[in-house]
Amino acid sequence: MPLHARNFLLLASVLFPAVEVAAAPPREAPNVIVLITDDQGYGDLSGHGNPLVRTPHLDRLHAESVRFTDFHAAPMCTPTRGQLMTGVDALRNGAMNVSSGRTLLRREFPTVAELLRTAGYATGLFGKWHLGDNHPFRPEDRGFDQALWFPSSHIGSVPDHWNNDYQDDMYRENGSRKRFQGYTTDVFFGEAMRWMQARKNAGRPFFCYLATAAPHGPHHVAPSYREAVRSRLEAVAGKLPRIEPGVRENLVRFLGMIEQIDENVGRLEDFLRREGLRENTVLIYLTDNGSTMGFRYFNAGMKGAKVSLWEGGHRVPLFVRWPAGKLGEPRDVTTLAQVQDLAPTLVELSGADAVARFDGRSLVPLLRGETVGWPDRKLVINYSRMPQSTNAAGPDSQSVPRKDGAAVLWRHWRWLENRSLYDLATDPLQERDVATEHPAVVAELRAHLDRWWDGVQARVNEPQAVIIGSDAENPVQLTACEWWDVFVDQQAQIRRGVPRNGVWHLEVARAGRYAFELRRWPREADAPLAGGLAAAKHDFGEFPAGTALPIAAAEIRAGAHSDRRKVEVGEHEVTFAVQLPAGRTTLQTWFRDAAGRDLCGAYYVYVTRQ
Repeated sequence: MPLHARNFLLLASVLFPAVEVAAAPPREAPNVIVLITDDQGYGDLSGHGNPLVRTPHLDRLHAESVRFTDFHAAPMCTPTRGQLMTGVDALRNGAMNVSSGRTLLRREFPTVAELLRTAGYATGLFGKWHLGDNHPFRPEDRGFDQALWFPSSHIGSVPDHWNNDYQDDMYRENGSRKRFQGYTTDVFFGEAMRWMQARKNAGRPFFCYLATAAPHGPHHVAPSYREAVRSRLEAVAGKLPRIEPGVRENLVRFLGMIEQIDENVGRLEDFLRREGLRENTVLIYLTDNGSTMGFRYFNAGMKGAKVSLWEGGHRVPLFVRWPAGKLGEPRDVTTLAQVQDLAPTLVELSGADAVARFDGRSLVPLLRGETVGWPDRKLVINYSRMPQSTNAAGPDSQSVPRKDGAAVLWRHWRWLENRSLYDLATDPLQERDVATEHPAVVAELRAHLDRWWDGVQARVNEPQAVIIGSDAENPVQLTACEWWDVFVDQQAQIRRGVPRNGVWHLEVARAGRYAFELRRWPREADAPLAGGLAAAKHDFGEFPAGTALPIAAAEIRAGAHSDRRKVEVGEHEVTFAVQLPAGRTTLQTWFRDAAGRDLCGAYYVYVTRQ
C-alpha cells in the first residue's frame, strides 16, 4: 500500500486518526535539518512585513520554500516540541506544559530521531530539548546520537547550570557538562555544522534538530545587535503603537536576538553550499509558538501572543525546502496544518522504513502539490497551563487540562474555550463572537471537541516518573521544575526563595540504599542553605542578589520513609539515607524555620544509589 494511502488508516479509539507510516528508503536518503526558534512569532520576520527586524537570510529561505501559511503549533514550548518529535497530540504524549512535572515525553511514543536512527540516519540535537531533563527522558535517551543541549525552558532555568547567561555557557553534552566559548546561537549553529560535516565525511545521512535558545528571554544579546534595531525603532516609532520604555528595551533585545539567528542562517546556507549538501537536504524552519513581543508592535494582522488561544498564540511560519526533492516551485500552501504533522512528514520524506502511529498526517502530498483527496480536517489545540498562582498542587491547579481549554480549528472557523466562535474570513482580529449566528458550525465543532476529549482525557493527569538508581544516570539531579503541578522554573525564583513545594514522581530502578542530598542552591553555587547570594555581574548585566532564608530544619518523605534533621549553621546540604524497594514512588522535601513553619521545598535534590 502506498504511504499516502496508509495515512487514512484509522484507529477506533481516538478522533485524531493515529496513522501508520512506512516507506522504502530511496537510493540516496536526504539529509534533514529542522530549525526551530523559540518565542519568535509569525510576524517577527521582515519577509512577513515586520517594520523593524531585518531577516534577509530567512527571507531568502522563505522565497525558496514551500510555505504553509495556516500552520499551527501549540501556544507554548513543550507541547509544540513533543508533538513535533512524536506526531502525537500533547495531551496524549504527556509533554503538555513547560514545567510542573508535565514536560516528560511518554516513552511509548517513538521520536523522529528514534525512527530515523533505525533507518541508518545519524541523529543530532543542538540547543533546546524541553521534553525531560533526567533519564529516561533526555535526548540521548530518545534517539539522539549527539546531544548538545540545555535543560528545561530557557538558559537560566532552575536545572540549568547556575548563572549561565547566553555567553560562554556550560551545556550538557551526551551526559556530561561542558563549557563552550561564544554566544549561545553561534555555539549551537557552529557545533551543528561541525557535526554535519563529520557525518557527510562518513557517508551517512543525518537528521539535525537545531533548536535555538533565542529569542526566548532573558533577552541577552550583544550591543551591536541592539543598537542596529534601536536606530530603526527610533526612525519609525511614530508609526507604531506606543511602547513603554522598559518594554521598548526588551523589544530591541528580542529583535537583536532574531537578527543574530538570521546571521547564523546565512552561515548555515554557506556551509550547505560549500559542502555540497544543499541540493539533497530537507531544510525546515518553524517557530515553537506565537511571539512574546509581536502584539506590542506588529503581529501580522493577528490577535494574541504566546500562551493564548487567539490566532497570534499558535499560528507560526513553516518553510520547507528540498531542491532535489521535486517539490515544485516555491509557493504558499493555504491548507490548514499542525505541528504534529511534521513527524510523519519527515519519516516519509526521509524514506525511512519505519512504522509508527501518529495523530498527525504527512504533508508530503501538499508539498508535492497533490491536493486531490486531502481531507477537510478539524484540528484541536490544548495544553496544560502554567500554575503560577498556586504554591501547591491540587485539583484546581491551572495545570490540570480541561476540555474547555481548547481551540478547534476548521477552515476559517475558530471555536475557542467551547463557547466562542470566530470567523477569520471576515474578522481576522477575532473581535466578534458569532456563535449565535452559526449554530450548525458550533454544533459540529463542539461534537468534534467532545470526541477528541474522549480520546485523551483518561491519561491527562497521569504523572510520568523520572528514574533514579539507573546506571544510565547516577547520581540524578532533581529540581523543582518537576514538582507535580507546581511552577518553579526560573533561577530568579530560586534567588527570591519562592515559598512553594511539590512532589516528585519517581521510579526506583533497583532496590537498595539511596542518598538524598537536599539543597536550596545547586552544588555549583556553593552557598549555605540558610545563606543568601550576592548580586553577580554577567556579560549582559547583573544577576540579582539571592535572598537568605531562615532554614533551621530539613525533612524528607521518600515512599514510606520519613525523616527530619536540624540544619547546622553554615551547612550547604542535608543528606538522608533511605532504603527503597524497586518500583514507583514519590518524594517530597521541606525546609522549615526554627518555629517549624514551612519555608519551601528543597529546590535541588541529588539522589545517588549507593
